[in-house]
Amino acid sequence: MKQVMTKTVAGRATDDVFAAAHGRLPGSGLVAHIRARAFEAYQRAGLPHRRIEAWKYTDLRTLIGAVLPLAPRPDAAALMRAAVSVKQTAVDRAVKLVLVDGIFAPELSDVDSLEDGVDVWSLREVLEDTTDSAMAGLVLSTTTDAVISLNAAMATDGFVITIAEGEAVKRPIQIVHVATGSLVSNFTRSYLQLGQGAHAAVVESFVSAEGASGYQTNDATIALVGDEASLSHIRLASDAADAVNISSSIIAVGAKAKLDFFSMTCSGSVSRYQGFVTLTGEGSKLSANAVNLIRHKQHVDTTMVVDHAVPHCTSREKFRAVIDECGRSVLQGRIVVRPGAQKTDATLTTRALLLSDEARADNKPELEILADDVTCGHGSTSGALDGALVFYLRARGLSEKDAQALLIGAFLGEAIEEIVPESLRDFVTAQTEHWMQARR
Repeated sequence: MKQVMTKTVAGRATDDVFAAAHGRLPGSGLVAHIRARAFEAYQRAGLPHRRIEAWKYTDLRTLIGAVLPLAPRPDAAALMRAAVSVKQTAVDRAVKLVLVDGIFAPELSDVDSLEDGVDVWSLREVLEDTTDSAMAGLVLSTTTDAVISLNAAMATDGFVITIAEGEAVKRPIQIVHVATGSLVSNFTRSYLQLGQGAHAAVVESFVSAEGASGYQTNDATIALVGDEASLSHIRLASDAADAVNISSSIIAVGAKAKLDFFSMTCSGSVSRYQGFVTLTGEGSKLSANAVNLIRHKQHVDTTMVVDHAVPHCTSREKFRAVIDECGRSVLQGRIVVRPGAQKTDATLTTRALLLSDEARADNKPELEILADDVTCGHGSTSGALDGALVFYLRARGLSEKDAQALLIGAFLGEAIEEIVPESLRDFVTAQTEHWMQARR
């Protein structure tokens, strides 16, 4: 029987966006073929909606409606405004790699400061190299997730970063995403590979320049952490108040390797971070922490799927959300233990702190265990500030807001204190204090 597909208005609009962008996307031949297949995969699903279990609480068809046109290349004025935001968000001693409206900006980056053993190419450069088809296929890899497929189809630029075996990178590498436009979309993608025994810290920052509003960001990071390597991966989202940020990570962790991950979202209208981490080598360890600071009518979703594919691996996940006014938090965590992944040790906790009667929290921890000799657990809580503690602090001279700030800081501290290196922990702590200062 012949099937007839009826597209929604939003679906037809996305077709138009892809067709209009086609001539500006880097790569031809195999790359163009991969992009076309990725877009077909997106078309079959469309924007995720509530009838898809993983997107039950973040219905993009309702929240954003449609994909906006691709952002134009930044001009000199846009680069000047971006430079101000890059300076304001710079992490101490970090080597900056800057993307402005989805395009690599070498004049704002520190490429000449890269340490020995670290190689960086722009994604555009890699995709336009027709001699390396294997790399092109790797960096544009997809999953069954529609927004990741759309990202593969539309990615304009990003970075391919490789760190040689045994190299211990001393300075953090900071990828700064700056949006300068309004009512446009930015699609970026980066690929990170750590060789055996390598060590590095990578920070991803999402910020806006003055005047930017209503834009959409769709970013993806693919990372391979080699055997006995360690990666500290930190993601900080401070977009414009009415912006949309959908970011995804696909990370594989090798044997006896370690991944320390931290995510914080403190702005934007609609935000979703989704991470898919697979522990592929025995003895690997994951520490994943996330903090969402939400107010106004913000909708912030953090979703992680941790796949224990082999035995003797450990994962620890702590999600925290502070929700004020009419904000909504979604914290989803799923742990999968594959058959034969014996001696798995995995825990997941989600906690939400509601500061107003209108605030809403949806916490959904899940376990899927297909082995019989494991230690796994999860927990979830939601509640308000302890009134007795607030009264105790006020009785000692603190204002209502200062007392709340002290208790919120203690609530978040458990997730923040595990950030490494320490200089990045101080940077994140300063960001949370800035958020709490704004509500005083």
